[in-house]
Amino acid sequence: MHLTVVGLSHKTAPIEIREKLTFPANRQEESLAILTSSSDVVEAVIVSTCNRTEIYAVTSAGSDGSSAIIDFMCEYHDLDRHDLVRYLYIKEGEAVVHHLFRVVASLDSMVIGEAQILGQVKEAYKLGFEHSATGRIFNRLFRQSFEVGKRVRTETAIGESAVSISYAAVELAKKVFDTLEGRTVLVVGAGKMSELTAKHLCSNGVCNVLVTNRTFERAEELAARFEGTAIPYDELFVRMAEADIVISSTAATTYVITKDQVASALKGRRGRPLFFIDIAVPRDIDPAVNSLPDVFLYDIDSLNGVVESNLDERMREAERAEHIISEEMGEFERWLESMEVVPTVAAMRAKADAIRAAELEKALKRLGGLSEKELQTIDMLTTSIVNKMLHGPTSRLKNVAGERYGIAYVEAARYLWGLDTNPEGKSPHGGLLKTLLGRAKAPAEDTQHDDMERGDTLGC
Repeated sequence: MHLTVVGLSHKTAPIEIREKLTFPANRQEESLAILTSSSDVVEAVIVSTCNRTEIYAVTSAGSDGSSAIIDFMCEYHDLDRHDLVRYLYIKEGEAVVHHLFRVVASLDSMVIGEAQILGQVKEAYKLGFEHSATGRIFNRLFRQSFEVGKRVRTETAIGESAVSISYAAVELAKKVFDTLEGRTVLVVGAGKMSELTAKHLCSNGVCNVLVTNRTFERAEELAARFEGTAIPYDELFVRMAEADIVISSTAATTYVITKDQVASALKGRRGRPLFFIDIAVPRDIDPAVNSLPDVFLYDIDSLNGVVESNLDERMREAERAEHIISEEMGEFERWLESMEVVPTVAAMRAKADAIRAAELEKALKRLGGLSEKELQTIDMLTTSIVNKMLHGPTSRLKNVAGERYGIAYVEAARYLWGLDTNPEGKSPHGGLLKTLLGRAKAPAEDTQHDDMERGDTLGC
């Protein structure tokens, strides 16, 4: 068996391609049934989000699993294979485990550290499990991947720093106010960025939204989305006195909020801070506003500075996440190694018993004339000798199975007992670690599929 993943993502394919290769939840039962009906695919999980579609599979030995998966993709969505493969990447063996762990840790996401991907992969695995598309290998691998995601979220700060303009505005607002609970935001202009920033502020506790726009109907539309209040544009500075946070994003070519106008609005606020977020280009708010007492003004460049700083911080946290992934990959490998012990011990006992039975049969022919009781005694004696001879070696194999180099002991035992040799003297046994993780070769780099000249991926 081999581990294989075939997919495309925001890194390899534009949206017009990604939208053609989706597997919504309500079609997963059908798609998984078709996929696993192939003799090439033993287990499967389909991860399908707006930014990626990936098919993870345990494929049968001797098959071209990745080609079977690509055929399925093309046939299921009626796509031209030659057109599709240029956007696909293929990973096999150990690279599949590493890739999955990086995906759930959000290290492969468009925004590193985003929290949604872990839940999306959990849902994909749940669908595979419920529709009988997963087995022993994927049940272990995916459940361990969720532990990877959990560890990265709890042991690093990869998701804590704002990495969008709207999130940066929220982070800065939190520094100005002890809490955003119960605060009032005034939105000037009904643009998309203003709406997104207001949305994030509301999700962090802001309870009251005022919206003003030169076209009052637009203000009403946006206010309705937040169950807020639309106010006439000429009442802007009167109602500003009620606000704690002002977001401005209009199409004006000159300042729409000046220092004198804000100074007038500040009267009667008794020192309550007023936080301005200017996300318009050209700017809506006169920079001189920032010189007023208890006023804090941030424009698009200020917010971009926060974003870039926080991206750097996330990249530092990503390095810590990579260490966690390395640890967890080692844990998965040790599990695979432990899975080798059971068939090895069984094979050792079977071979020993076959030898015992053959030699006993020869001896009994020479002895002849033994009673039934004597035959039973000799049989029990030889069985006991074999069991006692095997007890020490098999117990030690089980004890070292989960250790770092346990597989070396297992392979040594198989070699010494001749368990991997067929009549032609060749060794067909590869072991789970070799076949699934491709340890016969070095780990492969990411490769893109080319029908005419396929890159050297990690062979399993």
